[in-house]
Amino acid sequence: MAVRPFRPPRFDVSVALAGLAGGLLLWGFGLGVRPDSDPIVLFGGRWALLVPLGVTACCELLRRTAPRTALAVGTLALAADVTTQGSIATIVMYTDLMYAAVVYGSPATARRLPWITGVLTLAGMLVPYAVYRVPEALLIGLVVGAVTFAPASTGLIVRNHRDAAVAARLQAEQTALLAEMDRVQAVTAERSRMARELHDLVANHLSAIAIHSTAALSLDDPATSKDALAVIRENSVQGLSEMRRLIGILRDGADDREPAATPTLDGLGGLADNARANGLDVALDAEPGAVPAPVELAAYRIVQESLTNALKHAAPGRVSVSLHRAPDALEIRVTSPYGDRAGPRAPGSGAGLVGMRERAALLDGSFGAGPEGSPEGTLWVVRATLPVTDVEQGEM
Repeated sequence: MAVRPFRPPRFDVSVALAGLAGGLLLWGFGLGVRPDSDPIVLFGGRWALLVPLGVTACCELLRRTAPRTALAVGTLALAADVTTQGSIATIVMYTDLMYAAVVYGSPATARRLPWITGVLTLAGMLVPYAVYRVPEALLIGLVVGAVTFAPASTGLIVRNHRDAAVAARLQAEQTALLAEMDRVQAVTAERSRMARELHDLVANHLSAIAIHSTAALSLDDPATSKDALAVIRENSVQGLSEMRRLIGILRDGADDREPAATPTLDGLGGLADNARANGLDVALDAEPGAVPAPVELAAYRIVQESLTNALKHAAPGRVSVSLHRAPDALEIRVTSPYGDRAGPRAPGSGAGLVGMRERAALLDGSFGAGPEGSPEGTLWVVRATLPVTDVEQGEM
């Protein structure tokens, strides 16, 4: 695999060129940090200081891509610059290398450099003063602090602010993501609620229409066909009315309201009468007592869907509906004959059982449906237990 060529960031190139140009300008005017006669100058002459200047400028190219390497090489260049007449540009570029090592280096480097440079600054003040015993010796520590500790501390402050900004941005993104997830969940829940309501409102009427229209087409009896058409018309009118009420609620954009004229358990008698008109032999035993509104609606819809399924799939025989109030729950049981059916069947998709199970689950209740044996033969039994305590009004 080919090695990618090294390309320093454009800003780093600009910093290196500016530092080098500034150093060359000072060198051209003959401006240095110390005279050639200074005792610490080991390499006299103007040309010697160009070497540390050039090395430090090259280190600036690595200030972000390899900050620790740049600082290590820059420290050696600064030490070499001390043995020459020195250049202000070299010192300034070194402070930038120290700053960049804290800002762009590893977290460990960012933590350690301020402490190390702080110790060096303190040593640079105390050791010379202890040796020379003159106040001017303290200036050495101040110079060391200005070149090392000050840029390292500034870099640490900048890095902390940058990390705080990154953390705040990530938190904002996570908050936005959670809000979007909540919105999607809310939309999904609302779509499920609308699907249940739409199914429960029209499935019963459409099932009756399908069964009676099939009977009217299969029987060559004018009286039977007339009765079937009357049932079809009644169910179509009722279904259309229910559909219009639901569309009106959706068009108005009401907030979490159930369709107008929300059914109650007092309407179970009318529900049973409507099922009898559609041809079912229904026995109703309802003693629900007072229950919260969400439980009342869920119980009504479960009974309604159970009667619809019995109309579509049950064998001839009696359909029994019972509701009894336990101390802390409403128990629902709907049974219908299970077996082969000679008459017409309406197609089913299983959405009714899913909707009933969802209604029970929303109230932390239980639901079950399936065939069971009994002295009267095999029955299809629908059971639901809906808690009546600690139910919020808005759960449905």
